[in-house]
Amino acid sequence: MADTATTASAAAASPANASTDAPPFQLGKPRFQQTSFYGRFRHFLDIIDPRTLFVSERRLREAVQLLEDYKHGTLRPGVTNEQVVGLLLPNQTLASTVFWQPSPASKFIQGYLGAVISAVSIAVGLNVLVQKANKFTPATRLLVQRFVPFPAVASANICNVVLMRYGELEEGIDVLDADGNLVGSSKIAARHALLETALTRVVLPMPILVLPPIVMSMLEKTALLQARPRLLLPVQSLVCLAAFGLALPLAISLFPQMSEIETSQLEPEIARATSSRTVVYNKGL
Repeated sequence: MADTATTASAAAASPANASTDAPPFQLGKPRFQQTSFYGRFRHFLDIIDPRTLFVSERRLREAVQLLEDYKHGTLRPGVTNEQVVGLLLPNQTLASTVFWQPSPASKFIQGYLGAVISAVSIAVGLNVLVQKANKFTPATRLLVQRFVPFPAVASANICNVVLMRYGELEEGIDVLDADGNLVGSSKIAARHALLETALTRVVLPMPILVLPPIVMSMLEKTALLQARPRLLLPVQSLVCLAAFGLALPLAISLFPQMSEIETSQLEPEIARATSSRTVVYNKGL
């Protein structure tokens, strides 16, 4: 019921869903194709749509009822595909996607400490190097220091992924055939999953920590902000807000949630266990 309410609230928040370009409604499947970056990007934009926070109780009940009617084949006459296209139930809840593999508290502590230590070490080290770089002008030094948080956060994210999921490298992760049947557990697929997740974690802070300094360094030179320095804070807030809004869907759309790999690249026992040329695995987040 929680899935229904969440999905229905997304639909209720989007009366503009009645678009002539709305994709066909398929119960239990994502609204957009997950084989392309654009499809995954649109999918995650729907999931994190902040308008769902402002859906009224009445609109939510109407959307839930519409979805229930569709599931039982009792839609009233005149209801179009465009009206139900936003009511897709995701294959997994957000919570089950994020916490798709339970971990003991020790792993969380280990991952947290590793991320903090790596981030602080890199940030302090880079700041010291920048301060000692005599060839830099004060303006250049200030600009470079604005980008120090990015490598620090990116390294912390990578460290966190490795420490939290290193057990998968030893035990492997499940791989499934085209029909969703379990083929086996693969360590090679686990390496691919961790690499994709690590790359996603590197890209995740990029719009937040790289774009705002670049944009603000250009905007600060404009006549408007030089004449009205009080506008710097609200303008920077808007730039950061836009970066925050784009960062998450952009990063997690880089790779499909269920990634595909050829059996010939996996362990021999996996290739022998199925007649499928490719199998899929959950890369995690």
